[in-house]
Amino acid sequence: MNKTELVNAIAEKAGLTKAQSKDALDAAICAIADALAQDDKVAILGFGTFSVVEKPERTGINPQTKQQITIAARKNVKFKAGAELAAKVK
Repeated sequence: MNKTELVNAIAEKAGLTKAQSKDALDAAICAIADALAQDDKVAILGFGTFSVVEKPERTGINPQTKQQITIAARKNVKFKAGAELAAKVK
């Protein structure tokens, strides 16, 4: 499912226009992204939790030259599915 299909599904289930559904989805995505940018956690009951995890610096190998390289520390977004979502997918 892509974003357009998701907007159409939201419009159908919520009884909104496609434009309203797109605005609502964009606002939700923006709010989640803003919270994660501030290292906050976003928990949606029955769906899951978005959080930011810090990956430490590590050593890797360049596959072309076989030389060891240092991979810088970075932050990643993590999603953990809630129990209801996990049960539905099973």
